[in-house]
Amino acid sequence: MTTTSTHAGGGGADLETVARVAGQIRANIERVIEGKPDVVFSALVVLLAEGHLLIEDVPGVGKTQLSKALARSIDCSVRRIQFTPDLLPSDVTGVSVFNQNSREFEFRPGGVFANIVVGDEINRASPKTQSALLECMEERQVTVDNVTYQLDSPFMVIATQNPIEMEGTYALPEAQRDRFMARVSVGYPQHSSEIAMLANHTGTNPLDDLEPVTDGTEIRKLIDIVNQVYVADAVRTYTVGLTSATRATTEFALGASPRASLHLLRAAKASAALQGRDFVLPDDVRRLAVPVLAHRLLPSTQAALSGRSVADLLAAVVAGIPVPATT
Repeated sequence: MTTTSTHAGGGGADLETVARVAGQIRANIERVIEGKPDVVFSALVVLLAEGHLLIEDVPGVGKTQLSKALARSIDCSVRRIQFTPDLLPSDVTGVSVFNQNSREFEFRPGGVFANIVVGDEINRASPKTQSALLECMEERQVTVDNVTYQLDSPFMVIATQNPIEMEGTYALPEAQRDRFMARVSVGYPQHSSEIAMLANHTGTNPLDDLEPVTDGTEIRKLIDIVNQVYVADAVRTYTVGLTSATRATTEFALGASPRASLHLLRAAKASAALQGRDFVLPDDVRRLAVPVLAHRLLPSTQAALSGRSVADLLAAVVAGIPVPATT
């Protein structure tokens, strides 16, 4: 496959800025989460692509640590929402309270009014409360009592959840899952990384010493740089070919949405910028297909009975789509 491309994209100095700031954030996170470079890279991709990140895994592997480490690496407003069965939608979005002195209603913002919102154990709240995030995640605004409030930029939701078969959890609605740009799993650490964790984390919490390495203004600049990354027509066609294939196959009862196509391409642009390129390769799209698409898909009854995971089914679909050559 040819990897040369002629285009007008972001400048070299801009890409150096992306690499420098992303490297500082990555180093900060890896002080807390050791031996998981791919997971950290995926989190940075979602951040620079203006997406939302879903971290799904069993308890105790560092989901909340990862989300808090990313949030603390950026000097911006951060709010944490602990999702519980008794959490109300108004706790998330905010509520209008009557002021006895002014004789008027005053709006008290909820947990989503921040640059980075850490939603811990999101699938432990009721579907009604989960749905309170739908508007803010898609439109970056909140409507309460017929009044719309805009959210600041950058805005990112980092949510953690246990697998839905765990006791006391509610599966996220399809519309909610579709608003998360990517889903990642932290997984158990390697043997050496777990030994290092025991040596470094038993006396102190590494999060306590974590200092911001950038701020919201610089992240907005990086997002603008990523938006300028060049995408060839062949890459757009390939992206749509992947998502369309998930709708055409009998393996899935629900295929990828057009929003999924948009998220996949935006993530590929961020991935290219993080690797120092101002143009997207088909390999960027293919590499991100599983983390960006798998959580949105529903296997058909026959596919579910076969015992294969959605990620395996998707990987087979992706393998069947020819990769275009870029010139």
